Amino acid sequence: MSWRMPAETAPHDRTWMAFPREGLTLGATPADAEEAYGAWTAVALAVAEFEPLTMVVDPSEVERARRMLGSGVDIVEAPLDEFWMRDFGPTFVIDDERPGVLGAVDWIFNGWGAPEWSEWQRSAEIARFVSGLVGSELVSSVLVNEGGGIHVDGEGTVL
Repeated sequence: MSWRMPAETAPHDRTWMAFPREGLTLGATPADAEEAYGAWTAVALAVAEFEPLTMVVDPSEVERARRMLGSGVDIVEAPLDEFWMRDFGPTFVIDDERPGVLGAVDWIFNGWGAPEWSEWQRSAEIARFVSGLVGSELVSSVLVNEGGGIHVDGEGTVL
């Protein structure tokens, strides 16, 4: 197999996000939390105007997510402890030798080095969960990486 990560500008079918869940990274005060929920919702609704968006939502937040996101965003439930999908979600890749075959890289997510405040074990399972939902081939990695922290030109160069 010859997996290749397309360039950031390449067309794609959908955006994946994770909805915030109460906890330390949501903010220090209730006002911070409400601001974070509002910001996540605004981004999701803006993206959903232009392409399909699926939001992974912890079961404890489903009611709030449905109320805030409405019907324009697809919601799937899965246990989460963090909500930075760019860090723990899959990196979608294609196989140049098998046109139409989609892969999903499951990087090792370690909760940003597992600082004392970090809860991340549930979210580390999300790449496999999403891969199963979309029917992609799971590409397991031995590297610790935040998938959204790398960028490529689509031709094999990491920028």
